[in-house]
Order: sequence, then C-alpha cells, then structure tokens
Amino acid sequence: MSFESRSRSGDDRLEALALSVLNAIQNPVIMVDGDGYITFANWEAENFFGASSAHLSRFVVEAVIPFGSPLLALIDQVRERRAPVNEYRVDLSSPRLGAEKLVDIYVAPVSQEPGSVVVVFQERSMADKIDRQLTHRAAARSVSGLAAMLAHEIKNPLSGIRGAAQLLESSVEEDDRALTRLICDETDRIVSLVDRMEVFSDERPVDRVPINIHTVFDRVKAIAAAGFARNIKIVENYDPSLPPVYANRDQLVQVFLNLVKNAAEAVGNRPDGEIILSTAYRPGIRLSVAGSREKVSLPLEFCVHDNGPGVPQDLLPHLFDPFITTKTNGSGLGLALVAKIIGAHGGIVECDSQANRTTFRVLMPVSTAASADDSDFTTSGNTQ
Repeated sequence: MSFESRSRSGDDRLEALALSVLNAIQNPVIMVDGDGYITFANWEAENFFGASSAHLSRFVVEAVIPFGSPLLALIDQVRERRAPVNEYRVDLSSPRLGAEKLVDIYVAPVSQEPGSVVVVFQERSMADKIDRQLTHRAAARSVSGLAAMLAHEIKNPLSGIRGAAQLLESSVEEDDRALTRLICDETDRIVSLVDRMEVFSDERPVDRVPINIHTVFDRVKAIAAAGFARNIKIVENYDPSLPPVYANRDQLVQVFLNLVKNAAEAVGNRPDGEIILSTAYRPGIRLSVAGSREKVSLPLEFCVHDNGPGVPQDLLPHLFDPFITTKTNGSGLGLALVAKIIGAHGGIVECDSQANRTTFRVLMPVSTAASADDSDFTTSGNTQ
C-alpha cells in the first residue's frame, strides 16, 4: 500500500470516528453551509426535526425552522464575527417541531469550511428539569433550618400559654370558658404544625434496601381506596419487568400517599374522575446524588396522573416550595416534604400540568444490586 493510500485510509477512519462521536451526542447538531443548506445532521437532529439527514440536506435552514426565528440572525452574526455565540431560551415552536419547543442554541464557525457554521441545540425540558430539582433541594434545606428554629423558639412558650389557659378555665365564668378552650385548641394546632415541620430537620441517613415499587403502590392504593379516594377510579399501568428501586419503603409510601391524596382532591366529585399509577424504565437521565460527587442514572419513572382541572401556571414553578398551596386550609408542606424525601434518595420529583391532565413524575435510581445487571435489562426489558 502506498503512502497516499495509507493516508487516505487514515482520513477515512478519522472521519468515521468523528461521525460516531457526533451521533453519540445527545443534543441535536447540524452544520449549515455558506448558502444556508443543511449539510450535516446527527441522529438527535434527525429526531428533533423529524426527517433524515439526507432529506434535510435538500433544504435551507430557513425552511425547517419557524419564520423569523432568531437562529438566522445568530448564524449571520457568527459568519460576520467568525466567533461562537450562545443564545438561551429560543422559541422554535411550530406545527412541524411541536408546541413549547424552547431551546438553548450554540452556534460556532467551521474554520475549514468558510461560511459554514455548526449549530447545537439544548432542549430546555431537560435543563429546566435539572434546575427545578436543584431548586426543590434548596427549598427543602431552607425548611429544615426554619423547622429547627420553630421547634426551639415556639413550642416551649406555647406549652406555657396552654398551661395558663387551663388554669384560667377553672376560675372564669362559664361564658368565658369558650375563650380559654379556644386558646388551648389554637395552641394545639400550632404545635401540630411545628411537629410536622420538625420532619424537615431530621438529617439522619435514610435506611434503604431494594424495593419492588409495585408493592408500595399496592399499599398506597389500598389506603386510598378505603378512604379519601373511595369514589374515584384508580388505574394501574405498570411495567412488570421493572428492577427494584433503592429506597426506604415507609418513606416512599408517605410520598405516593401524599401525591395520590393531592390527585384525589384535584379530581373531586367529578363523575369521570380518574387517577392513574404508572411505572416505566426511562434511561438517559443522570444527576448527582445528594451529598456525593457520584453521578447516578435515574431510569425508574413512577407517576401519579389525574384528570383534574390542573395546577395554575403561575404556581407551577413554585409548587414544591414550602407554604405554597391552592387549598383553603392547607399548610403547603406536603409537596415540600415529598421534594425532601425524593431528594434524599438522590431522585427527581416534578410536575407537568395542563387542563384535565396533571402528572407528578418521580425519577429514581435502581437498587445497587440491580445496577450491576442494568445493561442486560436495557436490552431485554420492556421500556414501553
């Protein structure tokens, strides 16, 4: 083989390697030439635009993005300055690409191809998910400090107030005893609230073991069907091949009982009211475990769906913050506690809501033992 042939063979291998790397990237990547034509699209870009790379190469970029998109101005800016540019939260929503298509965009020049640029898209759904998770953990930590302070500063004086009211009750007229009983009842109510908040200041390590999530859901469903959701249809949509979750069983029962109760209150008395409990395997999301530098996969998806009126859009970003509630007599601590428990397990909890469809989604790691066989599961398991 001649030197020229060996060089050509080496170039082919480098080109194949570069193509493999680009196709392995989990973000859509395209290259646009000087005339505006899409000369390359990786696999994620094909999924993003709903067309093959060969099909996309027939079009200029203006043809596949919404009219007047700022992406066109970014491309012109990069060509003019010959320097990369970032733009955040660009709206690419269209009938072709789908509704609510918000992306972060990175555009860079290709030095070997004058006039050509590379465009990388980061869909905001994943970025927002991570942002929300960090916010939920911060909210839980803020409640922890507040709970510790309240327990120390409020419960002691409350016991004195209640004791004084009980002493007064024996010496006042009958007409005034209603006031002393009111004082006792209200102090008991405040103590109960502080007791609930003390849960947030418990920073002891969580005892976790491999658990079949469906046994947790069976327990939650039995409690709900016998009480607050007795008149509501509860549907199961489970993946039976799901591996165990590494968690504390009692705390998971508390989490999903809270979520199912919220769903039941949202559905109310509507005759077609329905709650769906679902489980699935969704590989691809990796986050840091709380208190560790380790990155873990969160492939286990557990959902509680309801067909209630939905969560107000202005409330949705703050739903897991403490004292945020839509209930007249609610304390706003239930979902904050859910966020704390799931965060302590290294997982994510989020809410997607629109009219007649609200989903609370929990993503968690598999059991340590199951993780060793994870690759076998992903090839043979049901990922529905």
